[in-house]
Amino acid sequence: MTDFRNLDEVEWAEYFIDDIINVKSGVRLIKEEHKKGKIPFIGASDNSNGITGFVNNTNSSTDFDVLGVNYNGSVGYAFYHPYKATFSDDVKCLTFKRGVNNKFTLLFLKHAIERQAQKYAYGYKFNAQRMKRQIIKLPSVFGVPDFEFMEQYMKRLENRIIQKLEVTEGDI
Repeated sequence: MTDFRNLDEVEWAEYFIDDIINVKSGVRLIKEEHKKGKIPFIGASDNSNGITGFVNNTNSSTDFDVLGVNYNGSVGYAFYHPYKATFSDDVKCLTFKRGVNNKFTLLFLKHAIERQAQKYAYGYKFNAQRMKRQIIKLPSVFGVPDFEFMEQYMKRLENRIIQKLEVTEGDI
């Protein structure tokens, strides 16, 4: 099924992150403990999709198909990680508790979380407790997030960008 509704054509609801999202902590891994390897190490960076190096270390934070959200360093930046990665203790890994966890729904979630980031600065840190109690707005159907809409909306955005790139490449 394809959902062609726009953002202003869906119902929205507010959710506490903790009610609908699993929040998993990264693990402290100091530089001296890094074993050189091919696994992306995700730190609290605002660029390179959060990748601050490549390691051979794995631990309880190692995961894939998650949204990594910085709660230290570059606070509030979020990156989708479809690949296996190990996460620093400055990053939380998020997935929906019930529903669809894929590139499209997690990228929609990324935007919802990043819209809240500006209020977390200096003395008001985006710590684990505040993250869990943060309210985000998402499209909703029957009182639960509308995963079908989120996925279809993000697919449409991706297709628009791909079409623009194809047109631009054709001009070269």
